[in-house]
Amino acid sequence: MLVVLRYSVNRYVPGGLMLQVFTLENYAHFFRDHYFQKVLLTTVWVSVVCTFVSLVLAFPLAYFLARTRSAAKSMLVMLVVFPLLVGNVVRAAGWMALFGTKGVVNSVLEALHIITVPLNIMYTTGAVIVGIISIVTPFMVLTLQSVLEGINFSVEEAALNLGAAPLRVFTKVTLPLAMPGVIAGTSLVFILCMNAYATPVLLGGPSFQMMAQTIYDQISNTQNWPFGAALAFVLMFVTVALTVIAQVFLHRSYKSAG
Repeated sequence: MLVVLRYSVNRYVPGGLMLQVFTLENYAHFFRDHYFQKVLLTTVWVSVVCTFVSLVLAFPLAYFLARTRSAAKSMLVMLVVFPLLVGNVVRAAGWMALFGTKGVVNSVLEALHIITVPLNIMYTTGAVIVGIISIVTPFMVLTLQSVLEGINFSVEEAALNLGAAPLRVFTKVTLPLAMPGVIAGTSLVFILCMNAYATPVLLGGPSFQMMAQTIYDQISNTQNWPFGAALAFVLMFVTVALTVIAQVFLHRSYKSAG
């Protein structure tokens, strides 16, 4: 992190790498250029959406895995872990096969006569969000499961026996007890989403930009290492700041619920 910060205050020299001086012009460039601010906001927005959706999808599955005593539990956990054994590029390629103009989704819809013209699913924000969610959800499931397994579920049963509605039991008993897992899972997933690279490149195309792609472009293609380092430091700072803010908010919610 210190190396990135040091590079970010150097000066870009066209045709070279950088001049070792102290300057804040790279950060000034970021705050002057609305394009890079828009890329950062897009990255934050996509990350928040992916984190929230993955939490909603992962919680029921993690709850089931934590409560089940089935002999197939180990197999179910392996099914959750299995996608993590496949690289992000391979998984993105799978989504490309599904979302393409002549992909599985369009072919099925055309065969059912639901559509006559292929849907433009590829190279959209929706495709990127779906792709990222498929990558981060297993992390959320495993994090939540480890916490949920430590909960004494007899507390839930006692609340139900006393006449509490299932929804009230979930919001007043289960969710507060699972909050440490929610905090850990959302923090981990949000950080992964903020730094996503391969999935936005392959599913979003050149017109869709997130911070990791922009940083790579500045360093690898433009050869502007100082500005790329400044973008990287801004990304790290915003990621850490938003993660801390979210943790403080969730901790307060956890204490008030307790």
